[in-house]
Amino acid sequence: MNWITKGRDHFINDWYSIDGKAFFIVLCLLYFAAFFIKGTFIIDGIAAFEILQERGEMWIMNLFFGLQYFSVPLFLAWKFTLTAFILWVGCFLFGYRVTYAELWKMVMIMELTFVVPELLKVLWFTAFETDPNYHDYVAFYPASLMNFFDYETLDSKFHYPFKALNLFELIYWGLLVCGVYWLSNKKLSISAIIVGCSYILFFLIWISYFIIVYK
Repeated sequence: MNWITKGRDHFINDWYSIDGKAFFIVLCLLYFAAFFIKGTFIIDGIAAFEILQERGEMWIMNLFFGLQYFSVPLFLAWKFTLTAFILWVGCFLFGYRVTYAELWKMVMIMELTFVVPELLKVLWFTAFETDPNYHDYVAFYPASLMNFFDYETLDSKFHYPFKALNLFELIYWGLLVCGVYWLSNKKLSISAIIVGCSYILFFLIWISYFIIVYK
């Protein structure tokens, strides 16, 4: 378990000590960059949007995609707030003394996991699948369960859940376990149970709810 101790020290000293506000801004900028690249090199090249461009109607979609830039900070702040709260409740129920602020910052750092698939999506549609239609673009998520199915024949209520169930989400779960362990400095097994009974359970309930209510 010595490697785990070293990992904790590395996280606390090199990662967790960073300026939280600056890191949040960097995260937003990374998402902005991914949206800009996807919009410029992928969306604008899709045939349906080329037709809109010729008709002079592309401004509507530009407005829609432009709103994504404004929503990024709000979405990330909401996501970190909710996730940190769920984990905080889990820690509290198991008697782990980890503050909400500590968990919020940890969750923010772990968000880097989800920047990777955004970049991979850009790489995929600029280097490999260079002539997609819009549905191909929307349905694709790297290393997700969706990749094992044909989205055209799959019931649409499973599109989001199958994209949400992906390798990066599993990595995120593992990082949350490590994060709770590193911050609490308690048992790794209990940290895994805390994350499993809080965030992972909430995630699975949300996915199940989505499938049930989707029409």
